[in-house]
Amino acid sequence: MTPVELSRTVLRAVRRAVDDGELSVAVPARVVVERPRPGGCGDYSTNVALQLAGPAGRPPRHVAELLSRRLSDSPGIAGVEVTGPGFLNLTLTDDDPGALAREILARGGGYGGSDVLAGQRFEIRIPYEARAEVVADSLRRVLATQGAQAHVVHGETAEPSAAQVVNLRPVPAPCDPAVLGRDASRWALLLPAAHDRPRIDDEHLAQRESNPLFRVRYAHARTRALTGNAAALGFTAEPGDVRDQASATSDAPSATGALGDAPSAPDAPSAPGDVGDHDAATGAGDATRARANTAAPLHAALSIYPQTLTLAATHHAPDRLARQLVVVADALLGFEHTVLPQGEEKPSAAHRARLALAEAAGAVLAGGLSLLGIDAPEHL
Repeated sequence: MTPVELSRTVLRAVRRAVDDGELSVAVPARVVVERPRPGGCGDYSTNVALQLAGPAGRPPRHVAELLSRRLSDSPGIAGVEVTGPGFLNLTLTDDDPGALAREILARGGGYGGSDVLAGQRFEIRIPYEARAEVVADSLRRVLATQGAQAHVVHGETAEPSAAQVVNLRPVPAPCDPAVLGRDASRWALLLPAAHDRPRIDDEHLAQRESNPLFRVRYAHARTRALTGNAAALGFTAEPGDVRDQASATSDAPSATGALGDAPSAPDAPSAPGDVGDHDAATGAGDATRARANTAAPLHAALSIYPQTLTLAATHHAPDRLARQLVVVADALLGFEHTVLPQGEEKPSAAHRARLALAEAAGAVLAGGLSLLGIDAPEHL
């Protein structure tokens, strides 16, 4: 289940509670879900109960408990826990570990799009200034991904508009950004928040790790190279479980119901070599688990991408998209070394699943850069 699908599931629970007379509130247009903050639990968290408590005239925790009962039996949700003053913490089922990669690969550049702003029209008013032009152009594209229509108007106008007016006034660039070229100049103007002054310097052209634009474009190029290298080894992408079989087996419940190794029999005699063999097996298990764990940051970064697009649209802040692309790129670069077989390894189902996740990351990076008006080269 993606964050967008989870948000809709929570929204349906609110709507059912209102329809059944358990809550007397206006159903919100959308519900925001996010990764739990430090001290939280589960896969996602939402503060919708706190938002509804005032209008409903109920304590936030009472509203949260009410929604928790409705969500606990929803498909795709394994558990719901109420924490703090009324936060809902949601744990998802993992019935289809390849679902995220499969969805992204199926939707391509359309992944993250929604109808949150369907039917809404925006008029983006900007001054005649380079940064305002670039930010408005990207915002127009991002709004379109959420179902909205937008057009850009230059200069001041006193004419009334039937559309929602967005007065966009980002801090201007300190000098002409054109010296950096099209892609680097757009990135330099889009990465900082609108109230921050952009840097216009050669760092945006540097082919090194310290340059976020380089990392994003390099990560995209690496996904293309992985696809080519996998083809040379005779396998293609197939969404699924990215864990090695040994890791998946070791994570399965033991006879005692606990995760991990079953306890050994007490007072069992140790034959020579037992300790060494156990250490070797433990080391192999640790290695496969460590390799599987490198996928978690990438999975999280891709899962939250739709929410980032929605927030970038509703807050009129395409800089949110730019920074999320850096998060995806860094997660991919920390994961890519696990995609191809190493040494004498043969391509396995886990390798095919990892390749699918890497290709999904490439699709997100290319799609996001396109929304920013920046090219995503296949080779760097």
